[in-house]
Amino acid sequence: MATSCSFLVLAALLALVPWQAIASDPSPLQDFCVVDKKSPVFVNGFVCKNPKDVNADDFFKEANLDKPRVTNKVGSNVTLINVMQIAGLNTLGISLARIDYAPLGQNPPHTHPRATEILTVLEGTLYVGFVTSNPENNFLSKVLNKGDVFVFPVGLIHFQFNPNPHKPAVAIAALSSQNPGAITIANAVFGSKPPISDDVLAKAFQVEKKTIDWLQAQFWENNHY
Repeated sequence: MATSCSFLVLAALLALVPWQAIASDPSPLQDFCVVDKKSPVFVNGFVCKNPKDVNADDFFKEANLDKPRVTNKVGSNVTLINVMQIAGLNTLGISLARIDYAPLGQNPPHTHPRATEILTVLEGTLYVGFVTSNPENNFLSKVLNKGDVFVFPVGLIHFQFNPNPHKPAVAIAALSSQNPGAITIANAVFGSKPPISDDVLAKAFQVEKKTIDWLQAQFWENNHY
């Protein structure tokens, strides 16, 4: 009986191994794997260039993240530093973003399909939150002040809002992927190309089709730069 139980425990642990392996970016098998931008080969990630051709600039970007950014009509600007900006991030499983918020601005509800996010408030105050998956859909929220830190688990819908009508706010976020991706909910649902059928959305949101048509006619601006 003990041997049988031990086998079941071992089998359960082994079953978790592939799940853990695909839960985040793959671990590097060498010191680094700088993107070879000239390679015609398509892989999950990017092909490495010859380590002999790597230099310090492959790990550097003059990003000016200390400078304020102009915000859009929802009142935010996300400046993402990922593998597309720094080739040396390939396979390292991390990226960074500066987020600027206008007074009463927000980084609207969105998800990162490939990354957990940890956010630190540098200036101002932010009201933040995320919603857990079905069927509970629990809403967890917090007001953050300068120096506070909050975590958004991978794949969950979350947002940040600056409640101050007079002062901007600034945050820095680290994400657990070289290319975390972002899906802004309103943009994806109402601004897709081609548009989702208004019959489908009217049924899903339990509203009249003219409401959906009005929403789809709006300009859904991207706040990631």
